[in-house]
Amino acid sequence: MEELEIAVQNTNGSAVVSVNGMIDAYSYGQLEQVFNNLINKGVYNFVVDLLNVDYLSSSGAGVFIGALGVAKENNGSIKLLNLRPKVQETFDLLGLTQFFTDNDCPIIAT
Repeated sequence: MEELEIAVQNTNGSAVVSVNGMIDAYSYGQLEQVFNNLINKGVYNFVVDLLNVDYLSSSGAGVFIGALGVAKENNGSIKLLNLRPKVQETFDLLGLTQFFTDNDCPIIAT
């Protein structure tokens, strides 16, 4: 079981979350806890850098959906950066791309 490495820069109600590793059924809880801790501090705007994520399971994708729901309820957003093809494919296959492609929450793949 590989642990995720998650770095957070939190300033003025926004957070940049950089993730390194696989977000799978064993590790998604770590990411979920990071989002929950930030939300509990009143942070509702997130930029998530997924450049160093090679794999995203459906459980991991669920973390983003949950955080997006809370963010939007509080006029916030989640922007996803640097999605690798396999990670983008997971969002596409699960039909989640539509939730992250409106003007408030674009998936930005570079």
